[in-house]
Amino acid sequence: MLDRIGDKWSALVMLTLLNGPRRFTEIRDRIGGVTPKVLTQTLRAMARDGLLTRRVHAEVPPRVEYELTPLGRSLEAPIRAIAVWAEENVDEVMAARAAADA
Repeated sequence: MLDRIGDKWSALVMLTLLNGPRRFTEIRDRIGGVTPKVLTQTLRAMARDGLLTRRVHAEVPPRVEYELTPLGRSLEAPIRAIAVWAEENVDEVMAARAAADA
């Protein structure tokens, strides 16, 4: 399970879906930098693990929405804590990288 919740894209998808259901393009646009293929693989894996649902609406063209399940929502506190930590420490991490690469 740590592979799933520790995965870069899964965490970003979870953060995106915390505010409610989103369509594929909304998720992709909010995350940025993820290819459609990788996002599709991530969404399928998360659905398989029970972290989100994929709902197809019977419309033309079909509308597909992704939403966190209760299990996925149970990760909100840890995912938000990691996001806050990353925001608070990004400068220090980048400085350490620069020093190590010098």
